[in-house]
Amino acid sequence: MVRTGRASVAGRASVAAGPTLAVVAREAGVSVPTASKVVNGRQDVAPETRRRVTEALDRLGYVRRPRFDAVRPPRMVDLVVHALDSSRSGAVLHGVEQAAHDAGLDVVVSADLSRGHADRPQRGWLDKLTARGSAGVLFNLAELTEPQYAWLEQRRIPYVMLDPVVEPPPGVVSVGAANWQGGVTATEHLLALGHERIAVIGGHRRALCSGARVAGYRSALSAAGLRHRPEYVRHAGFDEAVAARRMRELLALPEPPTAVFVCSDRMALGVYEALAERGLRVPDDVSVVGFDDLPESRWSTPALTTVRQPLAEMAATALRLLVRMMDGERPESTRTELSTRLVERASTARPKGA
Repeated sequence: MVRTGRASVAGRASVAAGPTLAVVAREAGVSVPTASKVVNGRQDVAPETRRRVTEALDRLGYVRRPRFDAVRPPRMVDLVVHALDSSRSGAVLHGVEQAAHDAGLDVVVSADLSRGHADRPQRGWLDKLTARGSAGVLFNLAELTEPQYAWLEQRRIPYVMLDPVVEPPPGVVSVGAANWQGGVTATEHLLALGHERIAVIGGHRRALCSGARVAGYRSALSAAGLRHRPEYVRHAGFDEAVAARRMRELLALPEPPTAVFVCSDRMALGVYEALAERGLRVPDDVSVVGFDDLPESRWSTPALTTVRQPLAEMAATALRLLVRMMDGERPESTRTELSTRLVERASTARPKGA
């Protein structure tokens, strides 16, 4: 079982700098107990009084921290998800739930911060974070702004990034998959079948995971002595409909590919659709490899050969790292990558005529 810890005396002393609660109370014109109620998220405070104390806290730069019980470990963490309407999110929630159960923690699922203002944190959500006493935050597929990073650091709130969209600042702890190796593995599988005209459809151009997968594709082609063909590299922003359009573009080339590595299973379904529109069959006419190993990859016809990234294990690993940070520890490495592997199904075969 993962052990959650208590805030050490030294750790508490190290954040004692700055205005005291008595100074905040005097600034707001209230008693110290009333100011303490606001800081600790108590509900028995009048709205106008809460507003005055909150403004005084911000004005004076008082650092409000999640409360750490002196006897029991922290009981609640926040999981900030990109969306809840996907099987990917379901896998992440499953991993977090199991790890949280083992650690004796409750989890609050929150909306994606990146959908708010680009130039400042969503103060309502962030204030609720401290008000409800969350001891740490796990961000899934998030892209935080500099003010949001600063807000978390100022309040000493431990957090871990799960599969961050872009490279996080130095020192930020993150967990992801071995995306580069996954791209190599997918492409090497197609090469071993005899394909040479291999295309790739990536996600967002600036996304960390997509860039690594496309880089792995290029590396495998180079190692095989094949010329890189820029017209075979497309991006679809992890959108199924856009991926279908990109596949139509590839099919319109003078020399269309005989195989395509698609950097997500959802986009691979769009590729299937585009091929079916042209009367082409998978894998007889075009071989397809996806990435993720979501349930959709098994349900598609034919079943999709894909690179499995262990989403539930990644989420559980991220939460266990967060628990260690809540205990005052610091992980030896700020980046943890879990291995990927190829899952062969029915969507790949030797090129026609080989």
